[in-house]
Amino acid sequence: MWADTLLIVFISICTAFLGEGLTWLMVYRTERYQKLKTEVEKQSKKLEKRKETHGDTLDRQQKKKIEREEDKLKHNNRDLSFVKMKSMFAIGFAFTALLSMFNNIFDGRVVARLPFLPLTWIQGLSHRNLPGDDYYDCSFIFLYILCTMSIRQNIQKLLGFAPSRAASKQGNSLFGPAPGQFK
Repeated sequence: MWADTLLIVFISICTAFLGEGLTWLMVYRTERYQKLKTEVEKQSKKLEKRKETHGDTLDRQQKKKIEREEDKLKHNNRDLSFVKMKSMFAIGFAFTALLSMFNNIFDGRVVARLPFLPLTWIQGLSHRNLPGDDYYDCSFIFLYILCTMSIRQNIQKLLGFAPSRAASKQGNSLFGPAPGQFK
């Protein structure tokens, strides 16, 4: 069981590096992405600075300027997300094929023992294709998903591909809330 667990962690690390390598080839090294990323960073810092200097004492003209900057930032964030999205489809397809292959290899094998009882609506995933009713047993798919989610984020930070804190603060997501929406 320990060998399977370590193998799955190793597979997660390798697929995360593979995914980031493909993303770098398809997105991060392109001129358009670099330009948009720089613009988003600059606008985020400028907007944050402006909000800090003026605080709550904004007159009508300053509010309009901030709203225009927020709209511009939102537009650039959307463009940045669209640039990333094309590679995400290719990577998603490749990972689905890899996941299917590895799932067949580990089918029906307990790869880890969970230190907690998963929530009932997660038990179908954590105990997938395993014999018996011991829900502390962990299937490949559950461990792989947990490892990949945590490892990939850390690899993005390590390689410098994660969005900056300023950009993340401003809602650097296509489907996230608009800047200033909850004020």
